[in-house]
Amino acid sequence: MNLGTTILKSRHSIRKYKPDPVTDLIIRDVLECGHLAPTAKNEQPWLFGVIKSAELRKKIADLTDKGKFIADAPLCIAVFGDKTAKYYLEDCCAATENLIIALQAYGIGSCWVTGEKKEYVEAVRTLLQVPDNYTLVSLIPAGYPADITLEPKKKLDDITFQDTYSEE
Repeated sequence: MNLGTTILKSRHSIRKYKPDPVTDLIIRDVLECGHLAPTAKNEQPWLFGVIKSAELRKKIADLTDKGKFIADAPLCIAVFGDKTAKYYLEDCCAATENLIIALQAYGIGSCWVTGEKKEYVEAVRTLLQVPDNYTLVSLIPAGYPADITLEPKKKLDDITFQDTYSEE
């Protein structure tokens, strides 16, 4: 193992956070990692919103169906994609993953809350006054973990194959 794989393997979804703020220096570094994500044709069709306001985080949490814990996180990053870019969803998902892994590298827990295909997408975009050509792809509540609950993962042998797939 190396540092990169150790960070990846240590990352888990966190839904309970300490109230400690995430510093602007860390946020800036994490955002740089997000903006360096791979992107089709180098379009970089994303827009990242940094939400520190407790009032706004509460409003966002109230709009979601599975993200009520956003209100308790000291930080939330909203990832929006420019709908005019053909591969905005794939590109913004790559950026979301970069943001999440960068947060983990600092010991900051997060959880990917779905945006795309959810009923609240337009309401969050409007709340944050994001231009119409963008759509919400993901919300990333983040903070120092107050509780870490690990859910079991499938066995690697159950989800991989070599060369061609076989039921055997």
